[in-house]
Amino acid sequence: MTWATPVFAFVMGIAFWIACAIGGHPGVGAASFLILALFGSVFVLGGRSETVRAMRGDGTDERWRSIDLRSTAISGLAMGAFCIVASLVELARGVETGGPYPIVCAIGGVSYLVAYLVLRARS
Repeated sequence: MTWATPVFAFVMGIAFWIACAIGGHPGVGAASFLILALFGSVFVLGGRSETVRAMRGDGTDERWRSIDLRSTAISGLAMGAFCIVASLVELARGVETGGPYPIVCAIGGVSYLVAYLVLRARS
């Protein structure tokens, strides 16, 4: 079993708890930790599920790698669309810069372009 996903979920839960506590909302941080700890425990305890085993990296085959790649692409498209819409909403609300969302859009666009060029050069 690959421990990367459950450990990452646990560490992120702690990070959210600390950040929320610093911001004056330790209860929200505790809830965030519990959600992430539960998520991570699914990967530790869900060993009989083919989907859980594939998501945590146990003996994945070409089919599961393809599913993961497509899921990642759809997730990136959803986040990109959200950032574009959020930028437009912030501009309409009078935030001159569009808030932090244009920066996230730029990071996504530049990382896509660099990855595209690198992968193209390697193929």
